Amino acid sequence: MKTTLVHDWMNQMGGAEDVLEALAAMYPNAPVYTSLYAPEKMPPTWQNWDIRTSFIDRLPLSHKKQQLYFALYPAAFERFDFREYALVVSNKSGFCHGIITGPETLHICYCLTPTRYVWRYHQYAEQENLGRPTRIALAPFLTGLRLWDRLAADRVDHFIAISQEVRRRIAKIYRRDSVIIYPPVETTRFAPANRTDDYYLMVGRLVPYRRIDLLIEAFNKMERPLLIAGTGRDRERLEALAGPTIQFLGYVPDADLPDLLARCRAFMFPGEEDFGIAPIQAMAAGRPVIAYAAGGALETVIPGKTGALFEEQSVAAIIEAVETFDPDSVNCGDIRRHAEQFDTAVFQNRMQTFIAEKMQEHQANNGTKTILAHS
Repeated sequence: MKTTLVHDWMNQMGGAEDVLEALAAMYPNAPVYTSLYAPEKMPPTWQNWDIRTSFIDRLPLSHKKQQLYFALYPAAFERFDFREYALVVSNKSGFCHGIITGPETLHICYCLTPTRYVWRYHQYAEQENLGRPTRIALAPFLTGLRLWDRLAADRVDHFIAISQEVRRRIAKIYRRDSVIIYPPVETTRFAPANRTDDYYLMVGRLVPYRRIDLLIEAFNKMERPLLIAGTGRDRERLEALAGPTIQFLGYVPDADLPDLLARCRAFMFPGEEDFGIAPIQAMAAGRPVIAYAAGGALETVIPGKTGALFEEQSVAAIIEAVETFDPDSVNCGDIRRHAEQFDTAVFQNRMQTFIAEKMQEHQANNGTKTILAHS
């Protein structure tokens, strides 16, 4: 069965790229179609993949600021030719679900979210601190993009959602049902430590929507130690807010992350994420998670067993959660076992089962249509 994968863009590592790696492991001979590819920003092993890019890859600054060309992505993905493939799996948070396939090809979309800055634009603009001129300039394009995005969703044969929240969005925006298969987490990389140290931890890209500013203000007031690992465009602003108990670690190599997670008192997760891989990594290391009660955290954090939830994104709510939750009250072995249900092997097994079922249905339907056409 000739198979290919489709991914929005390849110029940064994140949860979407973790999914892509797991899919590529399932289909090691499958080419990957994408709008652009910046090899220097991606894992060296990816240079061995068969990666096929669109015309956007050759446009100025596209590798650094892919958002400059957001109006061109529909055309870029529609230009790809998939006639030779029996199966296409798209890994979508942007526009890659809009590929065009014929009736002989089964298209399954693993949907990380309906395109955020198209359908949740006001929230996106506020979180990204977009200025008034930028908002005005973008407005005329959004209506057209919404129309295209909605019609593009009809080209997908089956949707898979990463969480209940994303499933609700798919139903609301695309008027389509979906099944939930949680994203892959390499839980085998992590294990509980024989001791914990006196620090709380946040790991992730430093971008505005993650509300790390609230976290910093809360820990400033509590005068508790907080380590922040990661890089991003918001780092300078966040460092200016930080008091003496807060330390920025910058980029932490993958080899060092398991020990850093395993020794924290608790992992902090103040933003709203569609799923959230970092909290699962922390739980795989046996550490509880204190998270904002929204998005994927509602499905992964069990209050009193694997961590605690706070109901509003505010300094006061974070302080109350930290001061009332005792990390020593939960069992690290139980937390670790909870995380294992999100392991990469579980993801791959569920994906393979779903794809095999839908491919069988697809082939049966095509066989019926062929018989009817010749009768």
